[in-house]
Amino acid sequence: MTDGVEDQGWSLHGQTTVVEQWHGRFSSAYSGANSLNPSREDKHTATLTLFLGRRLWPGTELYYNPEMTQGTGLSGTLGLAGFPNGEATRAGSNNPQYNTARLFIRQSFGLGGPAEKVPSAGNQVAGSQDSDRLTLSLGKLSAVDLFDGNSHTHDPRTQLLNWALMDNGAWDYPADAKGYTAGFAADLKLADDSWRWGVFLEPSEANGRSLDPHVSRAFGQVLEWERRWHLAGRPGALRTLVYWNRAHMGGYSEARQTAGAQPPDITLSRRYRSKAGAGLNWEQEIAAGLGAFARVGFNDGRTETWAFTEIDRTATAGLSLKGVNWSRPDDTLAAAVVLNGLAPDHRDYLAAGGYGFIIGDGGLRYGWEEIFETSYDWKAAEWLALAADLQFVSHPGYNRARGPVSVYALRLHAEF
Repeated sequence: MTDGVEDQGWSLHGQTTVVEQWHGRFSSAYSGANSLNPSREDKHTATLTLFLGRRLWPGTELYYNPEMTQGTGLSGTLGLAGFPNGEATRAGSNNPQYNTARLFIRQSFGLGGPAEKVPSAGNQVAGSQDSDRLTLSLGKLSAVDLFDGNSHTHDPRTQLLNWALMDNGAWDYPADAKGYTAGFAADLKLADDSWRWGVFLEPSEANGRSLDPHVSRAFGQVLEWERRWHLAGRPGALRTLVYWNRAHMGGYSEARQTAGAQPPDITLSRRYRSKAGAGLNWEQEIAAGLGAFARVGFNDGRTETWAFTEIDRTATAGLSLKGVNWSRPDDTLAAAVVLNGLAPDHRDYLAAGGYGFIIGDGGLRYGWEEIFETSYDWKAAEWLALAADLQFVSHPGYNRARGPVSVYALRLHAEF
């Protein structure tokens, strides 16, 4: 944007991302309704988003993000808890669809400290702000815009693609089927610490588009503490997250107990109940252009996965290297490993033939879902990047009777 536009107190930016993803045939003793297709398949997703922002008065900004999506993930975005395409949370139809991704107001209160310059960017109007501040956000947004951030692995449009790498897989964060919700969040930043709290609406159905209007009984709360530091002059951070959800969810053990000789159906056990979990999120620059990152997380695993993905235990770690050493400073080579697991109630439910909304093979020979991902992101121009990505998955859907499978992807990302 030009300086003249920034001086007017508004911003306009956009992005488009296309991901083409495919896998070959792989070994499968059997398949169920939610299995990854063992035959060769290829799918694509495409998103187009505008980021419009307006400063209403000092400290107050309004943001609106219209978004168009098209395409689906592999096998209809089924069969892998650590799904290999982060853009598939938004795209869910072969026909173009419009969605108001975000429409929210942000209010900031300066609390002192050195002034920081704020460049014009997506959902960011240029200006300056106190380094110490309280920021409030209200409206339609994404919970993961505000929580569980990581400099090296959080955005599947520019970084690694896997769901368990873009966010903590064990955080069943409140969201509709496209990854958005409505709610309120507060972020208090003081020196090297930040405290964040948010409360958001839950969907009416598991992975549904509509949000539950019974707001006194259906909501998700999240609390996060972040500590930042410098080691030998290099930045790092640790974030501790806890969450507590209420929604009209089923219970895995209850579904099994009432099923009799039939496969259990989680939807028959639904009532308003709670789910809780926690996670850690670490990042550290260890050399010029080289960053390390890791996440661990868990939830109680007794209650139906409701909004994100069917992961009750997760541990991830990886490295991200900028191309400063081969004269490509804006390129990024990244690699990471993922280990996802299930709690006993969840595992027994799937083994008895039950289905969730992401996985379910009609049976289960349980094994940890093990994933390795590596990608190279080539910055072709200031506004254009092309990436090649490989993911190798052992025990897709936690099933030793299926896989391994290699998933390949090409990604185009443009910003304007």
